Amino acid sequence: GCDPREETAKSMAEMMIGQKLTAPDRGKQREFGDVRLDVTDLSLISDEQFGTHLKNINLKVRGGEIMGVAGVAGNGQNELFQALAGETEHEAAPDSIKIDGKSVAHFGPRRRRRLGAAFVPEERNGHGAVPDMSLSENGFLTAFRRMALAARGLIREVPTRSFADNIIKTFDVRTTGAGAEAGSLSGGNLQKFIVGREILQDPGVLVISQPTWGVDAGAASAIHQALLDLAAKGTAVLVISQDLDEIFAICDSVVVMAEGKMSKPRPMADVSIEEIGLLMGGLHDLEGNATPANDMEETGGRVGQA
Repeated sequence: GCDPREETAKSMAEMMIGQKLTAPDRGKQREFGDVRLDVTDLSLISDEQFGTHLKNINLKVRGGEIMGVAGVAGNGQNELFQALAGETEHEAAPDSIKIDGKSVAHFGPRRRRRLGAAFVPEERNGHGAVPDMSLSENGFLTAFRRMALAARGLIREVPTRSFADNIIKTFDVRTTGAGAEAGSLSGGNLQKFIVGREILQDPGVLVISQPTWGVDAGAASAIHQALLDLAAKGTAVLVISQDLDEIFAICDSVVVMAEGKMSKPRPMADVSIEEIGLLMGGLHDLEGNATPANDMEETGGRVGQA
């Protein structure tokens, strides 16, 4: 245990979420354009046994903006990703998700991609990539329309291979080449390939979950730089990450998810890493007010019930 009187907000937050909190230096502020990803009052029931229902999620990500979604795992982040990517069985309310002003709540992933959206799931193998297909074929899977890799229903071999080669070169993917099966790569290298495949399509909206999970420091900084470069070109980027250092390193604004609800977005410049930690730990309500001890029933503490 610890004596709260001897702890700072920072040390309390560190204990609650089990990670050290350090904030790196940030580059200069980018200019933001129009809202490109617009989520309004999105509520969805989860099918998963231990899933989290989404409750009135609101967020707006502008062109040129990187917004971070912080939170301890299992607070609705996967459900949010699936809803944004169009992977959920349940239909969201008609205007709850818009990409560049177009309502996409009833669209599947392919139609959302046609509008210039790209998605990198947390689960790489079998979800982000097909293990027994080559890297060329895996590149083709999500990029064929945007990168014009098909003609008359056939794969265009040369541009498809050169797209894969470009990903391998740009993101330093360690592999025997574009013909290698995705399943032959180490987790970190497959991760670099999948992230690279989406970034190099220059999407208008990118939703990416755990962008640097399981990659080495060099790869992590290359991925971070690529996300910053994408935003500089006007992409709206939503980064779902449990790594607070990552969020502070690259994001312009942040929301916190707790129990399927989402805090209001805050500019990164106005928020301390301690506040985020306390929101993640449930010690603040999502409006940012401290939760008084005598409201424990409200927070699920259920203390001293008769």
